[in-house]
Amino acid sequence: MSQNWTLDDIEWGDFRPDLVDDEMLAVVKAAALVEANAPDYVTYLCNVFKDDPALCDAIRVWGREEEQHGAALAQWAATADPDFDFDEALRIFRSDYEQLPLDSDESIRGSLMGELFARCVVESGTTSFYAAMKDKTNEPVLKQIAHNISADEVKHYKLFRRHLSAYEASQPKLSKLARCRILSDRVSERNDDEFGFAYYAANIAPHGDTPYDRDYCMLAYELGSVGIYKQPHLEKAARMMMMAVGFKTNSLVSRTATKLAWWMVQRRQRHINQLAATA
Repeated sequence: MSQNWTLDDIEWGDFRPDLVDDEMLAVVKAAALVEANAPDYVTYLCNVFKDDPALCDAIRVWGREEEQHGAALAQWAATADPDFDFDEALRIFRSDYEQLPLDSDESIRGSLMGELFARCVVESGTTSFYAAMKDKTNEPVLKQIAHNISADEVKHYKLFRRHLSAYEASQPKLSKLARCRILSDRVSERNDDEFGFAYYAANIAPHGDTPYDRDYCMLAYELGSVGIYKQPHLEKAARMMMMAVGFKTNSLVSRTATKLAWWMVQRRQRHINQLAATA
């Protein structure tokens, strides 16, 4: 897995300040912190897969590409808002938020295959998120960055699926039921503090001593992120997840899952808009 684009490939001169959306800008700042936090995930995953040097090498390359995603998003955000101090925001984020057990070599998913499957779920979600961002924004530089990141996330999904298949060739397979449980757990974790606190560290904390309000920050983040999705984005993510579970894309289960995913996001979009209207 090689790095196929760099920050120098971005057409920064095409930047259009008049096409910057403030809600999207706030989300991009938060996403830059989450992506830039990849070194923690590299440490965690390489601890878990310490007996698989080839996979650890691939994970380190993956981590560098994730960090590049953060750097590209941060540079765009600083171009759109010259007052944005990415280094300070990242310092706040890393000093006050820790999600992973960095001193453990045990997978929080219960098994090595469970860990690889969980990564497939994450990459499916980020693929659709950045594809939705690309389609939502009219700002040409952000559109290019989001396109590049989305393509990388597809590649990362294939990486983890490939290694999952390799593990299954020599070990008892992870059942579809176990995969569905991990899928449910991993999707629900999007409601944890990572995105809300990233929003806080990027958009609120650097400007004063306002304490972290989880509900407010999660609502603010979701206002700018959940609303960007259209049906094709959710269908793509659901298909990728169902393929990782082991269902064919044209199966009844996969077709049902894609419809359910879109229904759930529409429901969430309505709920968020209602909350914002009464806030």
